[in-house]
Formats: sequence, C-alpha cells, structure tokens
Amino acid sequence: MATFRQLSLGVKAALAAGTIFTFMIISRSYLAGSLELRAWRWLFRLQLALFVNSLMLIGSLYIWRSTVSNLCHSPAAESACFQLWKMAVVTFLALAHSSSFTMLFLVAEEPYLFSLAAYSCLGAYIIMVFFLCILSGMEQAYQFLAWRSGRVVSSLDQTRRLALRPALAVTVTTVLSVIGFLNAAQPPAVKTVEVPIHQLPPTMNNLKIALLSDIHLGPTVGRTKMEMFVRMVNVLEPDITVIVGDLSDSEASILRTAVAPLGQLRSRLGTYFVTGNHEYYTSDVSNWFALLESLHVRPLHNENVKISATGAQHGGGEDGDWICLAGVDDIEADVLHYSGHGMDLVKALGGCSPDHTTILLAHQPLAAKRALQARPDINLILSGHTHAGQIFPLNVAAYLLNPFFAGLYRVAQTTFVYVSPGTAYYGIPMRLGSRAEITELILQRAP
Repeated sequence: MATFRQLSLGVKAALAAGTIFTFMIISRSYLAGSLELRAWRWLFRLQLALFVNSLMLIGSLYIWRSTVSNLCHSPAAESACFQLWKMAVVTFLALAHSSSFTMLFLVAEEPYLFSLAAYSCLGAYIIMVFFLCILSGMEQAYQFLAWRSGRVVSSLDQTRRLALRPALAVTVTTVLSVIGFLNAAQPPAVKTVEVPIHQLPPTMNNLKIALLSDIHLGPTVGRTKMEMFVRMVNVLEPDITVIVGDLSDSEASILRTAVAPLGQLRSRLGTYFVTGNHEYYTSDVSNWFALLESLHVRPLHNENVKISATGAQHGGGEDGDWICLAGVDDIEADVLHYSGHGMDLVKALGGCSPDHTTILLAHQPLAAKRALQARPDINLILSGHTHAGQIFPLNVAAYLLNPFFAGLYRVAQTTFVYVSPGTAYYGIPMRLGSRAEITELILQRAP
C-alpha cells in the first residue's frame, strides 16, 4: 500500500485503466449471457466511461502540468488573470471528462447544449494533447542540439519556452477546433462514384445506390440532422438506399422520434440496413430492427434479397435478371458474444450465385477483407466505420488500423470496396482532415 501511494498520479491512472479493462474482458466473457439485458447495458457503458476517463486522466495531468504547473513559479502566478486561467483549464478538462457520461444520461430527440459543449471540449482535448507532445518533442530536440554544440541554455530562455509552449498549444487548438466545428456543421458532401460492375443485368445498368453510414444518433446528433440527410437523399432519387451501420448510440425507445424521418426516404427498390459495432454497444438490436422495419427500412441480418429492375425480391426477376444484395452482422457481435448475432457470410450469401452480381453490406473494412478472402467473387462491398479518422490526429490511426480507409478500392479485376467516411460524426462535433459524405454510387455494366 505504501508503494502504491508513492506512485505518480499518471501511473495510478494507467493502473486504473488496466484494471477496468480487465474487468470489461471478464464481464464480456462471463456476465454478458447471465445478466438481464438492461443491467448488462448499463454495466458495459459504465465500464467504458470509466475506462475512457482513466486513460484521459493521464492526458489531463499532462495538460495541467504544461499549462498551469509549469507556470506557477513565474511572476504572473499570483495575478488574478492566472487564477482565472486555472479555473478555465479545470472547466475545460471537466467538460472533456464528462463527455462519455452524457451517453448514459443526456440522449434525447435533439442534442443538449451541455453534450455539445462536453464533446467539443473532448475534441479540443485530443488536439491539445497531440500538439503539446509535438512542442515538447521540439523542445527536447532543441535542448539536445544546444547540448551537442556546447551552448548553455539560460534560465530566461527556459522560462520563455515554458510560457510559449502552452500559448502556442492553446492557439493552435482553438484555431483547429473552430475549423473542425465549422466543417462538421456543414451538410455532408454529396459524392458521385461510378463503379463498373461485372455481370450487372442490362436492365439495371446505371443503378443508383445512396450510401449512408455512421450517423450516430445520440448525444450530439439528433432529429434535425436526420431530416436533413433524408432530404438530401430524396433529391438524388436513388433506386436503393443502404445504411451500413452505426446508426445509433442509444436505445430505440429513447431515439424513436429522432430516427422517425427515415420513414420518409424514397427509394424505388427499397432501403436496407446492417448493424455496426455501436448497435451492439446499445444492447438493443432487436428493438432497433423492429423500429426500422416500421419505418420501411429492412435490416439484413446475415441474409440477402434478390432485386430486379422491377423490384421483385426473394425469387429474383424473370430469367434471372437480378442482383443479390446481402448484409452481414458486424464483427463486434462476435467479440461481445451478442446472442443470436455475429458475422455469418455463408448464411448471408446463401443463394447468391457467382453468375449474378453480388453486393455485400459490411460495416467494418476488416469484415470486408474477411469476406473477400472467403468469397472473392463478390462484386462490390460497401462499408463505413473509419470516419476517415474524423479529426486530426486520429486520421493516422484510422488509416493504419483498417485494411481500407476511405473511398473506392479496386481489389481485383471485378471486385471493388467502397468505404464511406461517414454521414455525420461520432460524439465530437468536429471534422478535421475529413468530410462527412452521402455517397451516390452509379453501377455501370462492365463488358
């Protein structure tokens, strides 16, 4: 116990994060099937919020040391302005930490102002930690070069740098946060992508698919944005609309009115949905399926439909003039041991002949990669999940962690993967180094 007390706060926070993560793994393995669904939902979210806050505490201590503690010995430390600065930093960090708890208590038809403020601070927090690390590395490099050249760094220079580092970090963070906020506040871009499809029936040449992904209805995305997305899709007059996961971040009963505009989507050959990882985090997938079906959105739960130019389904069109549209559950269902769910490609593609065009909806690019390894005859896979990183510097991590990042990939002569950068955003109402998108895919018959 005495040894633990001697540890720094940063080390204690890291140990706390490791402990909570261990309990999360144990809960997934042994409690997920035995607890009542509502109790499991709350336990999982609470564990996730505590884990995130434990990790964030390490960054918060770094921000506090860089922007406050290092300035306590300066002549201005006793001034009223410095005291106000300390209060501002405390408020900023408190709001950033509270963001993960808004998912538990502050989800409604429209976002609460507190949730928007908390997640905005979280975005600024990520940017600030990154730039403080960059500036600290530059300072260490400067000191090393000074030492190598034999030049002595005066205490005045060190004092100036201690004051300059937080000033630069705050300035850069503020500018980038405002840019990111304004970018995310814009309507999503409408991007038209032409995809040559092998074996596409002549009657379905120039088939138009509207692709939506990662809307994340929840603390910072509500009904107003959903109404805007529906209006933008209807203007495109798509033949088919698909939503490839992460539609929601809370229970169906809470977001029923927020998602209601989906019922106004007009797609000649239907609207289809597959789960993302966040649907399983809500632990409410069955209720979401029922709600979506009431809005004329068909979930593809490891299943497929055969669609012809006239809209015939299940049996296909006349003379086999049809395409197979399939959807798989998100792979997170397997990780969470979510009962009755999990990626089952064999079941999803049952009856989809290699002689016909096959389009697969799979939320994560990793699932797309696995599907192509098992069935290289799939013509087109539509995914999301990455958000194209959403904000810098997370773009780099998203690029490295996913086999497909964003946009159109030609995997083989007759096989394509398209990854949507997302139609909205997750939590943080910012887009920096990425742009929200509604994709208009035009399928053209390839020779």
